[in-house]
Amino acid sequence: MTISRRGLLTAGAAGSALGLLSACGSNTGRGDGSGGGPKLSQWYHQYGETGTEQAVKKYAAAYEKAAVSVQWRPGNYDQQTAAALLTDSGPDVFEVNGPSLDMIQGGQVADLTDLLKGVEDDFNQAVLAPKRHDGKIWGIPQVIDMQMLYYRKSLLDAAGVKPPATLDELVDTARKLTTKKVKGLFLGNDAGAGVLGGTPLYAAGLSLVTEDGEVGFDDPAAARALGKIHRLYADKSLLLGAPADWSDPSAFTQGLTAMQWSGLWALPAVKKALGDDFGVLPFPKEGAQGKPSVPVGAYAAAVSTRSRHQQAGKDYLKWLWVERTDYQEDFALSYGFHIPARISLAKKAAKLREGAAADAVRFTTEHGYAQPLLWTPAAQTAYQDALNRIIKDGANPDSELKKVVRKVSAELDRVKKK
Repeated sequence: MTISRRGLLTAGAAGSALGLLSACGSNTGRGDGSGGGPKLSQWYHQYGETGTEQAVKKYAAAYEKAAVSVQWRPGNYDQQTAAALLTDSGPDVFEVNGPSLDMIQGGQVADLTDLLKGVEDDFNQAVLAPKRHDGKIWGIPQVIDMQMLYYRKSLLDAAGVKPPATLDELVDTARKLTTKKVKGLFLGNDAGAGVLGGTPLYAAGLSLVTEDGEVGFDDPAAARALGKIHRLYADKSLLLGAPADWSDPSAFTQGLTAMQWSGLWALPAVKKALGDDFGVLPFPKEGAQGKPSVPVGAYAAAVSTRSRHQQAGKDYLKWLWVERTDYQEDFALSYGFHIPARISLAKKAAKLREGAAADAVRFTTEHGYAQPLLWTPAAQTAYQDALNRIIKDGANPDSELKKVVRKVSAELDRVKKK
């Protein structure tokens, strides 16, 4: 099974490690690196982008202060890593969709705050925020993935509509763009319940979790926003049953839909198919207190506290993800289409300077939000189930969200007491 970087935008936190130790195996990979000094094992999840594995092995081989051996880990990487961190056979340094709150509170990952001294402000703050806890940084963001709205310029022009700037306009525009052959909007084959997540809440000026650790959507504006997503479904403006889901731009490029929610990774394929006949937007704002919303995510590099060479691991990660900006740009843009986690790199990267790519960088910097560290899998499940009922079944948004607020509030109380 191959996993692309886009998976982290919709995936939950790492699952339970119980019963999974056998999945990790006994081969730690230590001892195969080409450098001198301590022997370090580095884990990555298996990317679906050609050349990425060879690239990270090239980076490791170039490091001279340790012998770094890279392991490319297929399968359920998050669960494998969670299990391995409980043993002495896990990695010294590793890529992680997190680190999760359980890893941090369990003392499984090392404090990396000092590695970012002098450059912390140069990292995109939206993706750095979930790597912080108790005033410390527990993971270094590697590259950013983000989602945005693609629209077909010629189809909007033909319908006499402008790119939507508000959620009301999105609903209205999608309806006007819908014909017998083309749907107005594609949010995924489940009508958006899976991919949208907290995006409509942030568009309404709310959040999943507040800065002080409370429920961020206990507000009537949340119900109004989600009710308008149901309106898209009820109006039959949404494309359903497409051959490929939201992460693939083929429904958009083949003319099945006039607008599609997808990711930055789709941009090269869209541009190749449509030339300049498209534009991109953040998720439109909702209400007077609203603001455009862009979900972002970033895998992080972390150090295991079970490593016998923690300082060597920290030194290596500082070299790779702080000092070697050439490798950081290469990793982001040579084997896929992503944004470097460093703001300065994103601004100067040639592939991100013009057109829709430059818009995406701006959206990420100005409107980006990441799933909060305190947002647990149980909270995600409760919210996801309610969102599905609201969008597809027409369930009452107020009553559904009240139940979710109670569940999430209890979850936040639980994790904050640890």
